[in-house]
Amino acid sequence: MNGAAMVEAFLEMMIAERGASDNTLAAYRRDLEDAQQNMPDGVASASAADVRAYVGDVAARGFAGSSQARKLSALRQFYKFLYAEGYRGDDPSGPVDSPRKQRSLPKILSEAETGRILDVAAAEAQKGDPARVRMHALIEVLYATGLRVSELVSLPATVAQRDERFFIIRGKGGKERMAPLSPKAREAMRQWLALRNSDPGLIESPWLFPSSSEAGYLPRQVFARDLKSLAALAGVSASKVSPHVIRHAFASHLLQNGADLRAVQELLGHSDISTTQIYTHVLEERLVSLVRDHHPLAD
Repeated sequence: MNGAAMVEAFLEMMIAERGASDNTLAAYRRDLEDAQQNMPDGVASASAADVRAYVGDVAARGFAGSSQARKLSALRQFYKFLYAEGYRGDDPSGPVDSPRKQRSLPKILSEAETGRILDVAAAEAQKGDPARVRMHALIEVLYATGLRVSELVSLPATVAQRDERFFIIRGKGGKERMAPLSPKAREAMRQWLALRNSDPGLIESPWLFPSSSEAGYLPRQVFARDLKSLAALAGVSASKVSPHVIRHAFASHLLQNGADLRAVQELLGHSDISTTQIYTHVLEERLVSLVRDHHPLAD
């Protein structure tokens, strides 16, 4: 089996055994194809020296530390698979040190900024235009649940048809979690569902936000573009806003208002709490205030 076939076998394993999403598979494919093209004997036959040289070449090409680390992680997973399947007797990525990557703090919208965006979305929806009504539903659900954008745009229509206070979402790796819905989010979804179902071209779609795209639902790039336009209408810099920033706002505002970090981890669908801990910087002021106001020895 040649290197390209081994890469395909690895990707098939990621689908069958780990339930990898299309985005995850595409990222692994890009990274492994890049390694295949830039290693002298191909990625499957590489030595530890080849892997080390490749990581150095990635850095020399100007990739950020986070991208370097991601590419090395893809190689580690690939070689772990080759070893387990008996295609190799060693892991050439083992002796290679991981590049240092600095974790940047997420962009955060204030509660006031988020509120303005939601208010403008609601006002625009009153005009009755389908795209505006859809955007209102999207932004209300996103801020109410903290879904990943890929999870949001691919919601099934049954989520709105049931009119319940929560629904179950299947996230990364097929892991299920509960997503709560605020009354405003439920009402926005009802309004969009009624308009959607009045269109003969949409009513038969299984998706809540159907589209003529290949996947059958709204492309996340379209939502991200429209969200920036909505932010500009609300007087919020478009450069500050993206679907992922709204997800950050969901988590940060929960923590600022007293939510438990473990609960936020569960709501976001993070498998490791260290991923959620990036939000703890927003707790600093509240924790200082807590100690100042309640510790018996505080001045």
